[in-house]
Amino acid sequence: MEVLGVEVDTRARVIAALWQYIKAKKLQNANDPSFFMCDRQLKKVFGEDKLKFAMLSQKISQHLAAPPPINLEHKIKLSGNGASRSACYDVLVDVPFPLQKEMMAFLANTEKHKDIEACDEVISASIKKIHEHRRRRAFILGFSQSPVEFINALIASQSKDLKLVAGEANRNIEKERRADFYNQPWVEDTVIRY
Repeated sequence: MEVLGVEVDTRARVIAALWQYIKAKKLQNANDPSFFMCDRQLKKVFGEDKLKFAMLSQKISQHLAAPPPINLEHKIKLSGNGASRSACYDVLVDVPFPLQKEMMAFLANTEKHKDIEACDEVISASIKKIHEHRRRRAFILGFSQSPVEFINALIASQSKDLKLVAGEANRNIEKERRADFYNQPWVEDTVIRY
């Protein structure tokens, strides 16, 4: 705060301000540009005569702390005298945007895309299961409300399907009219599948 005159700011902006300070005071080492010389004020902060730029972030950490919370004290008067008086205050708060970097890293990372695709497949499989359970529920519900009518409608539907699959040449109307025709194993399998 004494060196830069900054009371509250982000780490990145403090480091950028220090870099500007070092450039303005021409403290960068001419022989080795990765180092800078500390003037009297920087020596108070870092405690060294010379410092490497790579160490700047680590050394500055001990001087940074979270800002104190903002307390806004106010009184609200709902009725009575003075209710017509009002005041409005705008409070500017500097908020860093580290999420933008994280989002870019997220989009660039193909491994995370694979995770998303795997989640999409799990969701798709779950939706298919829900539709299957819904169909089964509709079948059982229809059967429980009126078993005789439901089975007759089911058999008629299955009979039409069988005729379409087998073709009209294989159709034996007289055989289909007898009850024995529907006591075959395929009928039970069809009802279970439906």
